[in-house]
This record gives sequence, structure tokens and C-alpha cells, in this order.
Amino acid sequence: MTETLPADLRGLPAEHGAGRSSDDGAGRSVDGGAFRQALAVHAAGVVVVTAQSQGVPVGLTATSFSSVSLDPPLVSFYVDRGSSTWPWLRQADHFAVNILASDQAELAARFASKGLDRFAAPTRWRPGPLGAPLLEDVSAHLVCLPYETADVGDHVLVVGLVAEAAVRGPGRPLLYHRGRFGRFIAHP
Repeated sequence: MTETLPADLRGLPAEHGAGRSSDDGAGRSVDGGAFRQALAVHAAGVVVVTAQSQGVPVGLTATSFSSVSLDPPLVSFYVDRGSSTWPWLRQADHFAVNILASDQAELAARFASKGLDRFAAPTRWRPGPLGAPLLEDVSAHLVCLPYETADVGDHVLVVGLVAEAAVRGPGRPLLYHRGRFGRFIAHP
């Protein structure tokens, strides 16, 4: 069978993923490299999810954050099943989603790093109304109760019921695009 590629993909060399696929046992799927390259051109907002688990503050950076429902108010994010933070976060009775502002790339990188105390200086935070750490100077905080989780591929989908929401400022969002943090610039 001959594949017909859309006009904008015709003539792309193989390293760009055109026509490359693998069989995952359930059917045809694109290989991991081509998939990552395609996703890299999608800009995503950046959040840090924090919680207090057994008296210890934990947190991780996520670019998979999304709204799910208005009624009830639900949000979601995905976490790698191999994450060292996930076992701690899973035990928490609530968590906070800290929506980062455009000038918080260093904070996002800190919470994406391994082997350091993410809550030590220069991180500025305070306990939220239910105890989850709330990061300072973010655009908004959402305090969530665990609602549902589901294993999806090599990640866990985490859905939270929003119990509290606070907007801290109308600042511009921090974005993640092509492996780098950046800022949103509106069209005139």
C-alpha cells in the first residue's frame, strides 16, 4: 500500500519523521523520535504541581496541564510513572497547581531537576490553606483534591477537583517550546 502524504510533508527527509512508524502491538504508530519532534513545535503552558506528603513538600514541573470540566471544576496533568516525585504526590490528600509567569523559567527548571531540594532558596513559597506549598509570584494557584487517576501509556493521568482558585496577576504565561522556556507575545 502506498502512503499519500499531505502536501506540507512531501519531500521531507526521513529524519523529520515522514512515513516512519513502528508497530506497538495494537496497530500502527509513529516512532518515538518522530513523535517527540512533532510535539516539540507545540507550545505548552508551564505549571509546577506541589503537595505536602508525610510532612515533606514535593513538587514537579508539568507542561501537560489542562482544564477538563467547568461543572464540576476539574483540571488534569500527566506525570511519568517513573517520576521519583509521583509516589509522594500520589499519597497527598490535595495538591496545588502553580501557574507560572513568563519570568519564572528558572523556577520551572528547578522543579524539573533531580537531586536537589526544590523548596530551598532561592525558591519562595508558603503553605496554602490546606497545607500544600504555594509558590510566590506565580500567575495563579489552584488548590485541588484528587478526583481520579488513570494509567495511560507510560504516564499517569491525574485529575483534580479544584477546591480554591486565586489569580495573583494578569502577567504573561511561561511557555515551553522546542525544549526551551519562552514568553508569549500577542499579535498587535
